[in-house]
Amino acid sequence: MSEKTVKGPASYFPSIERKYGRPVGEWQELIRSSDLTKHMELVGWLKAAHGLGHGHANALVAATLAEDR
Repeated sequence: MSEKTVKGPASYFPSIERKYGRPVGEWQELIRSSDLTKHMELVGWLKAAHGLGHGHANALVAATLAEDR
C-alpha cells in the first residue's frame, strides 16, 4: 500500500498550521478578504502584517489564488 504524497503549495500546509497556530482555511479567508489582488503584494502583506515566512506566505497565496480561478 502506498501513500499519496501531497505536492505543490499544499505540501506546506501542515507546517503552516503547526507554526502559526491557525488552520489553512483561516489564512485563505484572510487572503480573500484583503483588498490586495496581486500575488507578491499578498505575500508581502502576510509577511509584514502576520509574520509568516516567505515560503509559507507564497504557498498560501498560490493555493488560494489557484482555487479562486
